[in-house]
Amino acid sequence: MNNNVNRYTCKQVYKYAIARRLLICLLCILVYLLVGCQPKPELAPSPPEVTPEVAPEEIAATPLPERPKYQPGQLVEYIAQTGDTLPAMAIHFNTTVEEILDANSFIPAEVTTLPPGMPMQIPIYYESFWGTPFKILPDSLFINGPAQTDFDTQAFVDEHPGWLQDYRDYVGGARRTGAGIVDYVALNFSISPRVLLALLEYQTGALSLPSFPAELNQNYPLGQEQRKYRGLYLQLVWATNTLNNGYYGWRAGHLTTIELPDGTIEHPDPWQTAASVAFQYYFSVGFTGNDYQVDIGPEGVAQVYRDLFGDPWVDVQTHIPGSLQPPEMYLPFEGGKTWAYTGGPHTGWGKGDPWAAIDFAPAGVRGCSFTNEWATAATSGVVTRSETGIVEIDADADGDPRTGWTVFYLHVAARDRVPLGAMIEAGDPIGHPSCEGGASTGTHIHIARKYNGEWIVAEGLLGFDLEGWAVHNGDEPYQGTMTRFSKTVTADVNASFISFITAAER
Repeated sequence: MNNNVNRYTCKQVYKYAIARRLLICLLCILVYLLVGCQPKPELAPSPPEVTPEVAPEEIAATPLPERPKYQPGQLVEYIAQTGDTLPAMAIHFNTTVEEILDANSFIPAEVTTLPPGMPMQIPIYYESFWGTPFKILPDSLFINGPAQTDFDTQAFVDEHPGWLQDYRDYVGGARRTGAGIVDYVALNFSISPRVLLALLEYQTGALSLPSFPAELNQNYPLGQEQRKYRGLYLQLVWATNTLNNGYYGWRAGHLTTIELPDGTIEHPDPWQTAASVAFQYYFSVGFTGNDYQVDIGPEGVAQVYRDLFGDPWVDVQTHIPGSLQPPEMYLPFEGGKTWAYTGGPHTGWGKGDPWAAIDFAPAGVRGCSFTNEWATAATSGVVTRSETGIVEIDADADGDPRTGWTVFYLHVAARDRVPLGAMIEAGDPIGHPSCEGGASTGTHIHIARKYNGEWIVAEGLLGFDLEGWAVHNGDEPYQGTMTRFSKTVTADVNASFISFITAAER
């Protein structure tokens, strides 16, 4: 009997279950039909799928690390970068050269540049408001040096559909393409053409947009809306000059703070590259329409550079070796002649940094007057530039001024100027001083040096050595002195007797 009851009960439960399932199915069909009669809504983008095992917070972008508040004098790890010098590093880490040498007894006190890749320990003194540790670009890819010798700017621009391909303008005495303008600015300021292309693409879509963006001012494509910087060429001049001020300001150690667009102040991270600080400085004073932190972060100009040219941190090259030594050079005028030291350290090209150049003028010459005095080669080599106002001597004679030591002259008269490709010896005449080639208030010669495309400052560990005369900065550009043993001459734009200097007989 119990078995019959149990069997009956199971049948009833089974029938009930079947009936329940049928009822649920009917309800589902009814709901489906009702929904299908409603107006079809616009589809919204589907949210990204998140697997149950991973929380949304865990798949968000990883924030950049922040430097801790180091104890005064705490030793931190540092790997020397190309172009590092002890005086600049001491400023970056808010310490002293003496403390760095005490912590790294293997470093000779007289070292010029540090060997890239050398591990060190630096006594650090914390400063508040340090900037991002994110590095945008290595220094060797910022300057117009060995890494750019195989790059064809025109061919690269022609491969892209952007508006720069069709751009033309009359610049520097010639009608140039957009790529030609980029190369002309890169040559004069000695900055990588790749950097300029990445900047143009980031701010204006110059390589990807077939027409210039309607929301931007075509007269001021990079956002510096001053009449003196009207047009693509002058916008690039402003941008490149600003980048160089950031790069060489950090390299020399006197750029220690950056004022952000919102008025706050930050100190560049002590581990930064000079190239990264150059971009930080540029975006702090320029205008892109973006947030400053976006501009200098992983998704800013760094991302555009990677998209165009690949990962810049793969196989980083050294362009300034350890213990670099400056060449000894002659004074840039004939032996036995007396000229005036008219300009102490000032910019090699443009305005501001780097203070890589000095000026000399024949004694007794006033204003932009004609002279038969000769400017001479400070070193031997091959002439790789001979054009309006300019002569450049490639000291390693490989024919490419982007490699090795070069000596750059400005304000050389067209009359009797040494021709392109000429092989010359130190002391040979290269032309006459003049006011040609750029702004000048009087006849003179401007002379500067570069190594592997990087401007080398006139004073300091790698400063000029001209027949034993050493150069010293003044408080302002064009001021300063030259000393040899116990004798000192003082730079004077008026070419007074305190500035007279006589070259040794040759």
